[in-house]
Amino acid sequence: MKYLFLFFFSFSILVNAQELNCTVRVNVENLETYYRDLLDDFASSVEDYMNKTKFYDGEWEGKRIECAMDIFFTQGANEVNYAAQVVITSKREIYNSLNYTRMLTVSDNSWTFSYEKGQSFYQNDNSFDPLTSFLDFYAYLIIGLDLDSYAELAGTPYFSKALDIVNFAVTGGASNSWLSTTGTYSRRKLVQELLDERYRPFREGFYDYFYGIDYYNINKTEAQKLIVKFIDKVDASKDKLDVRGVLIKTFFDAKYGEIIDKLKGYKDAEGVLLELKEIDPAHAAKYDEALLR
Repeated sequence: MKYLFLFFFSFSILVNAQELNCTVRVNVENLETYYRDLLDDFASSVEDYMNKTKFYDGEWEGKRIECAMDIFFTQGANEVNYAAQVVITSKREIYNSLNYTRMLTVSDNSWTFSYEKGQSFYQNDNSFDPLTSFLDFYAYLIIGLDLDSYAELAGTPYFSKALDIVNFAVTGGASNSWLSTTGTYSRRKLVQELLDERYRPFREGFYDYFYGIDYYNINKTEAQKLIVKFIDKVDASKDKLDVRGVLIKTFFDAKYGEIIDKLKGYKDAEGVLLELKEIDPAHAAKYDEALLR
């Protein structure tokens, strides 16, 4: 019976549509005019691929997941080779509200691939392609995070699919951006941490957190307790986790502002904000600002 109303809500949003509603924007200002012309259909091609490809096992019978890719081209060479930086975001509806909650905010600064004007995009889960495998990786990540927010660990099959792509990249001679586990962001490290048993309490708490967000307009006090339950769970596990790792940083990059807002009026907001400084040091200055209010 736990979270029964949310079960019916999550079921109701799985009743009649494709998985993603992805908006793609392209910036080619750093490229020569020649390459800009070669890319004039790129945004629409990526958007079609993301929105028309089937990523979910079974029938996704509900509203599409709202997401976006902002692609900033940094280099073009030999008529078909490109480098780009990409900002990927996703969000989902809050229960009984017209508002959304942000699920993902990632700045991926190293995407290299080949593309010929007008080429078709084909999905292949059994081999690596620098162009479509990158898109598949983020589609699976977006879907997995969305599912995790409705049921504990429900996104695991899609994080596993994303890890399969990374493994194909490793064996397929992909660029270092697929191999690296260092730096502030790593695709490989992100999915490894999502599937690492040490991070299980974090992912289980992820569900509590989003239940709190959905319940906030119904019962603010109980919703705040759920959000704080998540924070306490992460804090209790911090010695086992890398709080400066990719997963926790990625989560708090998307959520720190929302957390500060939802803690307003909480009876022990000061104590929770001090916890947050420990588990999310990247945004310590923002928590300090909230402490001074």
